[in-house]
Amino acid sequence: MTSEQPLVLVTGGAGFIAGHVIAALLDQGYRVRATARSLDREPQVREHLARIGAPPGDDLTLVAADLLHDDGWADAVAGCDYVLHVASPVMPGHVENEDDVIVPAREGTLRVLRAAKDAGVGRVVLTSAFHAIGFGWGRIDRVFTDDDWSPLDGPGMDAYGRSKVLAERAAWDFARESGLEVVVLNPVAVLGPVVSPSVTGGNAIVRRILSGQIGAFPDVWIPIVDVHDVATAHVRAMTAADAAGQRFIVGSGQGLKLAQIAAALRTGLGDRASRVGTRSVPSWAVRLAGLFRPELRGVVPDLGVVKRIDASKIRRVLDWRSRPLATTVVDTGESMLALGMGAM
Repeated sequence: MTSEQPLVLVTGGAGFIAGHVIAALLDQGYRVRATARSLDREPQVREHLARIGAPPGDDLTLVAADLLHDDGWADAVAGCDYVLHVASPVMPGHVENEDDVIVPAREGTLRVLRAAKDAGVGRVVLTSAFHAIGFGWGRIDRVFTDDDWSPLDGPGMDAYGRSKVLAERAAWDFARESGLEVVVLNPVAVLGPVVSPSVTGGNAIVRRILSGQIGAFPDVWIPIVDVHDVATAHVRAMTAADAAGQRFIVGSGQGLKLAQIAAALRTGLGDRASRVGTRSVPSWAVRLAGLFRPELRGVVPDLGVVKRIDASKIRRVLDWRSRPLATTVVDTGESMLALGMGAM
């Protein structure tokens, strides 16, 4: 490896998606600088990468930077050709104080973009989410595209979804005003081999099913994408000429119901999925429970809803494809079992 290889900053280096993005970059020959809130996390980051088959050498360095503070960001972006801003709080569902999610997402994004602009970075790829596109619509017959925006106060919209909308809109405003080249990726629920026992989002659902914590399944459909495919999208969005200024749904349009995720785990893992349930919950029971339990209230608008997605742009512009979802679910379960996460 030579010093002429492009240098890429990846924010939130200890995170699930970021770990796989770093692995993909290293595999493509890039030098990577990753941020963490403390340099004490460097051994953890390197352990995570080794766990997913990408032990880093000297081509990965870590720097300390926190989304809530200016300190460290100028040094983090110095000399970088590209920035992949992956870090953001992931807290779907009910939270007591929405600012705990929204402020770091929006202000942290602007902090990274300002630093990138000041350092002369060529392009920033921002990891947003499908929450900024296809949530809060209620029961609607619609094919979601990259041009859609989730209504902030629509049915089922939560603090996490609002944080994604507000952070992304702030990023686009900054890009227009500053001239910084920005690409935004909006992945659906991201599953795949976990890097640590701390899991969120779609992986948290798989863990709860695998451990038997969710033993009966409401009629909820989840659009899914494999984390390896999300990492590929980041690397390609970084350099594809036609991607500049574009927004991409990262997802095939395919998904699985909770019961189908459970069935995939039972089929793929056999006896090791002995805790996985087989029962269904009628939608009327979920609606009734949602009247009293805030964590279920956000589920009600999505009962029986299949969200259709137009993924033609990412296929065309980034030459992107996705792998079979059942394989992704089983790979996720395998990684959790390897970490002893099959029981609660």
